Amino acid sequence: MRTVNASAEISAPPSDVFAFLANLENLPAWQSGIVSAELKTPGPVGLGSRAHVVRSLMGQRIAVDVVVVGFEPGRSVELESAASGIGIRAVLDLQPGGSGTALSFTMEIRAQNIFMAPAEGLVAGAAEQDLADSLERVRAHFAPPDG
Repeated sequence: MRTVNASAEISAPPSDVFAFLANLENLPAWQSGIVSAELKTPGPVGLGSRAHVVRSLMGQRIAVDVVVVGFEPGRSVELESAASGIGIRAVLDLQPGGSGTALSFTMEIRAQNIFMAPAEGLVAGAAEQDLADSLERVRAHFAPPDG
């Protein structure tokens, strides 16, 4: 298993940041590489919610189902998905901090069989840059307009 992590300060309260990030249909707006996301379960997003997500990764388009496996309103959301023998667990953790929110984004990349073990490092390398890009997109979403 490989783990990658990135953190950022976001200029908005944790409740606003959480509402934006926990809405799975917003994934293309902030998560680098996500092309589309369609919620597949009714009602508000919560534990057990599912979305069908298409992402571009290392030059390929990959369709996966994403499941919310952890959900603490205003504080954290955990997502899991798997494709092509690689499982991903993403954790978004929010804390009040400074003038807004301290946001941590962690991904665990795990080969689901021995044949995919060599791919863990490649996926982790791509994920590391994606996390940094994603957090920059979240920061930009909440940045005050230029005046």
